[in-house]
Amino acid sequence: MSQMISKDGELIRICPKQSNKIEYSTTSGRSWHTRYSGSSYGEFNDLTDAGKELLANTSKGLYFSTTNGRSWHKRG
Repeated sequence: MSQMISKDGELIRICPKQSNKIEYSTTSGRSWHTRYSGSSYGEFNDLTDAGKELLANTSKGLYFSTTNGRSWHKRG
């Protein structure tokens, strides 16, 4: 797992300054935009591309997203 992944032509990362925020870039990392920000899922630790979904290991457990990080659901 990692802090940043490439998926569907975007870079998606855990914000380096706020670990409860997911950001994306369509400019190869030159500029970043918030995709998700909130405390419902805890602090994001790692991201991985699992094909049709993103997986995130957080301080509150394992979550998945089928919307490239816009919304998250608890796994298991």
